[in-house]
Amino acid sequence: MEHPRQTVLIVDDSLFNIQIIADILKEDCAVVTARNGVDALRIASSEPHPDLILLDILMPNMDGYEVCRRIKAKEETKDIPIIYLTGMNNEQDEEYGLSLGAIDYITKPFKPSILKARVKNHLQLKYFRDCLTKMGMADGLTGIPNRRRFDETMSVEWRRATRSGQPLSLIMTDIDYFKNYNDTYGHLEGDECLRKVAIKLCKTLKRPGDLVGRWGGEEFACILPETDSIGAMIVAEQLRTGIIDLAIPHISSPIAPVITISLGVTTITPKPGQDPLELIKRSDEALYKAKRAGRNQIGLASEEQSFS
Repeated sequence: MEHPRQTVLIVDDSLFNIQIIADILKEDCAVVTARNGVDALRIASSEPHPDLILLDILMPNMDGYEVCRRIKAKEETKDIPIIYLTGMNNEQDEEYGLSLGAIDYITKPFKPSILKARVKNHLQLKYFRDCLTKMGMADGLTGIPNRRRFDETMSVEWRRATRSGQPLSLIMTDIDYFKNYNDTYGHLEGDECLRKVAIKLCKTLKRPGDLVGRWGGEEFACILPETDSIGAMIVAEQLRTGIIDLAIPHISSPIAPVITISLGVTTITPKPGQDPLELIKRSDEALYKAKRAGRNQIGLASEEQSFS
């Protein structure tokens, strides 16, 4: 089965070992390398993440066990499969390494054909697992991230913003008078409208870290990491005008001859003890403020604003 070229991170303090392993694997995958634990953690945490890690155990300053432990402790890297490739052939060493979350344990010296086959098998399993994950994280109608994917992304970005002290913005958006649209054009056209709006929202967001998810019905939610309220309002206006530019006819809308959206924008710099539900609550309230003001508008909730 043809699929995108996957990446293997080789971690070994010996340049000679790295070159041998890379030569064995280079036909089947892309190879990146690290000669110490610190560099390995940096590469593993960077986007795009490697698909698999080959990890030596005996390294100066930080051994492979500690590298594995830290990778498995982080939400964004915990699912990267790790194979130990080491000269430590004691049964207790293997048992301990696997208990930390590694999926395999290969001892040196090894046969190149065996290493190649085992890496290839694990990469194939990783590919199919990623496919299943994506299928479970996509909305069946529009193809964009679903509510489950939104919730997981929000959790990750909330924790990251709490650690970094950076602002996190959320835009809730709703298609104006969508029930009227369905009643006028039928549900098949309504589904096609939802798909067109979803695709336009996704294309409007330019940064890889931004996410548009289907919140439910005709509602969508946009997560904007490291974005202050001014930046979020700029994005919201781009979303609003982008949907108008689609020029999807809506003769039963009392406010415009085409499909429009209302948006609610909130920015919070999270603090320890706060809950991401507060961001969602405020954005939802800002959305309904825009609706009450006449729709096809943007409602803004400031961080200091309180809600009853």
